[in-house]
Amino acid sequence: MTLKSKLKVENPAVLLFSIFYAVAGASKIFLLVVTNFTAPPHLGVLGLLSLITAYGLFKMRRWSVMLVTAIFFLGITFGATTLYNSIVLQTFEGALLFHVTLIAYIIMTVVAFIYVAAKRKDFE
Repeated sequence: MTLKSKLKVENPAVLLFSIFYAVAGASKIFLLVVTNFTAPPHLGVLGLLSLITAYGLFKMRRWSVMLVTAIFFLGITFGATTLYNSIVLQTFEGALLFHVTLIAYIIMTVVAFIYVAAKRKDFE
């Protein structure tokens, strides 16, 4: 029995986006915990929303389309603002990896939004 049949995955692209949102949400919450909750609180809210969205996408729930749309606007704003401030301030070493990661996050957020918006009728 394959992993695809065990998980009852209907669409591999949705599984990929679900994994993306789960990793993004877990990393945001991890960052909040590592900084002893001194990081901005919206990081935790975005992390929690991302984890809920990952579950909704995995289960192909209709309400996950709304959350993907919300995270699109919130995530693009968060990512672009953080990227801009990091480039302007350049306050730490290894900023290139951070910048590349933020750019990848923004691109994946846009791609996930476009895909889920286009396939919104496939969700129950």
